[in-house]
Amino acid sequence: MSEELSVEELCIDAEDRMDKTVSVFDQELSRIRTGRASAALVDTMRVSYFGAQTPINQLANVSVPDSSTILIQAWDPGAVEGIQKAIVQSELGINPSVDGNTIRLLIPPLTEQRRKELVRHTGKVAEEHRVSIRQIRKDANNLIKKAGKTENLPEDEIKKALSEIQQLTDERISRLNALLEKKEKEILEI
Repeated sequence: MSEELSVEELCIDAEDRMDKTVSVFDQELSRIRTGRASAALVDTMRVSYFGAQTPINQLANVSVPDSSTILIQAWDPGAVEGIQKAIVQSELGINPSVDGNTIRLLIPPLTEQRRKELVRHTGKVAEEHRVSIRQIRKDANNLIKKAGKTENLPEDEIKKALSEIQQLTDERISRLNALLEKKEKEILEI
């Protein structure tokens, strides 16, 4: 961030960065297994394909025919082995079944212990993102105070900007907590 941004631009920048943090958290949650099949579990998984790390969704059609099955239909028969290897090496803990160009993943139901582990994991991920949002707030506050001194801004304008940053922080953490609560509920449902 440049020191030459106005207080208003600093607030807009902080808001944008906080929104991106919430968005990244939401994407991470979509990749956490809940006992139901979801294309998001494998979409961004990378496969070694002709020497390049390529996401599965660029090599195959990923579909979810039912709540416990993910179907991956490779466009190139040469990619099937790489896709299978990537799935086996991933943290999914699922053995793929290969039939020609089609890879089938049967999602087993989660055990109670695994559900609790996933809830703990999502809580840790949420806390990491809360810390990121708070760090953005801290950085923005410092820059606003610095800008206030260098530009001789009125004290009430600085307080208003700091208050706005705090409000943005509270809203984004609230949004993050709502996403976490929804995911935990999804994980714990049987």
